[in-house]
Amino acid sequence: MEIILKSRVEGLGERGDLVKVRDGYARNYLLPKKIAVPATDAYRKLIGEENRLQIVRDEREKRDLQTVAEKIKDLSCTIVVQAGEEDKLYGSVSANDIAEAITKQGFEIDHKQVILGNPIKVLGVYTVHIRLHREVEVPVKVWVVKE
Repeated sequence: MEIILKSRVEGLGERGDLVKVRDGYARNYLLPKKIAVPATDAYRKLIGEENRLQIVRDEREKRDLQTVAEKIKDLSCTIVVQAGEEDKLYGSVSANDIAEAITKQGFEIDHKQVILGNPIKVLGVYTVHIRLHREVEVPVKVWVVKE
């Protein structure tokens, strides 16, 4: 059976893809959960129009977030923490702490947007990337200083 995916399915395809699957998989799983629709001409037109509108929305959102990125790119935030000997922190500075410090400066950032490989455990200056959109990423300086 040929179907059109309404959302991304791991191992099967992306939204809007036309895929051929077994009848039982389509009837018992994909169609009842509204993950896919039958590949009729009407649904093909509908999905094509939805994809076009989604591309327009993504472009508009990307353009808006690029203007925000221009404002954020020169931003630096200071996080004051307790530290012991050899400038090691008693705890660590996480993505939540960085997002909170940036939000206090007037930019609404979620901790999921902060790209931080490992928590920061030593005093210093770090460059942390903020992902505003899948194609818009901006570096921010983070100063971790002793209390």
